[in-house]
Amino acid sequence: MNPLFGNGAKCVFDDFGPTDGAPVILVHGHPFNRSMWAPQTAALAAAGYRVIAPDLRGYGENPATEEKTPLSAFADDLAGLLGDLGIERAVVAGVSMGGQIAMELRLRHPGLVRALVLSDTSPVPESGEGAELRRRTAERLLAEGMDPYAEEVIDKMLAPYNVTGQPESAARVSAMMRATDPRGAAAALRGRAERPDYRPVLAALPPEVPCLVLVGADDVYTPVAEAEALCALVPHARLEVVERAGHLPGVERPEAFNRALLEFLGGL
Repeated sequence: MNPLFGNGAKCVFDDFGPTDGAPVILVHGHPFNRSMWAPQTAALAAAGYRVIAPDLRGYGENPATEEKTPLSAFADDLAGLLGDLGIERAVVAGVSMGGQIAMELRLRHPGLVRALVLSDTSPVPESGEGAELRRRTAERLLAEGMDPYAEEVIDKMLAPYNVTGQPESAARVSAMMRATDPRGAAAALRGRAERPDYRPVLAALPPEVPCLVLVGADDVYTPVAEAEALCALVPHARLEVVERAGHLPGVERPEAFNRALLEFLGGL
């Protein structure tokens, strides 16, 4: 079986754990790939969950084929993948852009979402200034490639003390960014510049769809205050602040991240 994205491109994904386990789909952020979830896929599969970790279109092993990829296209891709796998409902976990895709999936395909795990992300629509910055960054990636961008943002993706204190993690994150096809990254940036407001989606989330919000204590892209505001939209949501972490706590503090995640999943 080779599931296809909506644009006809082959969908590359990992499928770990028992096939009869409760399904969890992990949605990576920009500009990464499915390997960023390695600490989580191992822990979840060992706990008996079925873990689906796809490369988003234009990232990892999935080819870039368009000039702009809206978040709706990513969400429809995930819905198609779950359908191809015969999965009717799944816990949907996403980090950063992946969290926005998870919210878009709830908006477009609400019945597929059993629960939401939102890590270091924002439901707020892009500002005019932010949208223009994303479009300029897209052009820059196409002109310069990924290396200068990766060097520039590494100490924002990870807390600066983890860049120096966790050289293996920093090298892994940097390698993922540098390996990303600039065309895929640029297409996603253009689409993300036009993202909608997901706050109504969260405010309408019923108690039977639990929500876990995770954030690194030292995240500069989506600070703790923004995670608290996101969590406040969902009366039954739970907030977990991961100490000694930046924008990617699942990479920087996998034990703490996995502990919070498994505790949440165990309560479903």
